[in-house]
Amino acid sequence: MDDAATFTRTIKIWVRSLGRHATAVLLVLSLSTAARAADNEPPPGFTALFNGRDLSGWKVPEGDGGHWKVVDGAIDYDAQSEARGDKSLWLEREFGDFELHVDWRIKEAPYTNPNVPYILPDGTHARDIHGKELKLALPDADSGIYLRGSGNYQVNIWCWPIGSGEMYGIRTNPSTAAELRAAVTPRMQADNPVGQWNRFEITVRGNTVRTVLNGKVVIPGAQIPDLPARGHLALQHHGGKRNGQWAGPPSLLQYKNIFIKELPAEGGRRSVVRTG
Repeated sequence: MDDAATFTRTIKIWVRSLGRHATAVLLVLSLSTAARAADNEPPPGFTALFNGRDLSGWKVPEGDGGHWKVVDGAIDYDAQSEARGDKSLWLEREFGDFELHVDWRIKEAPYTNPNVPYILPDGTHARDIHGKELKLALPDADSGIYLRGSGNYQVNIWCWPIGSGEMYGIRTNPSTAAELRAAVTPRMQADNPVGQWNRFEITVRGNTVRTVLNGKVVIPGAQIPDLPARGHLALQHHGGKRNGQWAGPPSLLQYKNIFIKELPAEGGRRSVVRTG
């Protein structure tokens, strides 16, 4: 008896042994398979930036050593790229105005960050009666999505109480105006627990960034005066090990369902897309 016949006979025996429960079990398996197949398939009007199989269309850092990889239909990173230079994963294409959907999850948060600030709604840090910044020691991981070619315009992913979606590079810049600092600070903490999937919906039009996390608006519309007109997207590297121990919050992340829809630029012209 060949392998195919043996497999078929085994399945028939298994189904008979399950009896009336077999249909329910097979339905669950079918739905699970269909759900996996649906991953990385773009909705109408969107283009997939990740195909679920490999890193085609992305610039893997030179000398990375296989740390940016694909696992079970998701981009998987262990925060240990061996690249000498920039360790982040950059998209080859360049965009102007767009709506970006990204599913992401923090796999684990093994590092206890002793310097997590208590961030106020206006984006400043809370202080005690002596004027000293209040710090929290919390399990942490850290990554983010670079917008239009620069880490200065990053939508953060982390475990801070303020929540993901913050634009750290702008909020912490001493030259940032008070109104803008408040605008890039999340309105609420909308993250799911570590280990669970989250979804960003990031809209960039002109110099305005709007971010929705898990269906909740965390950045209603921050107007960033010096935001470049176009640029590449990237998934951020963060953290590393020293003497076998994490020396900072690592980007232990997975990403999937990365879809983009180009939006008409001001004046009705479509944003320019470049590669390279």
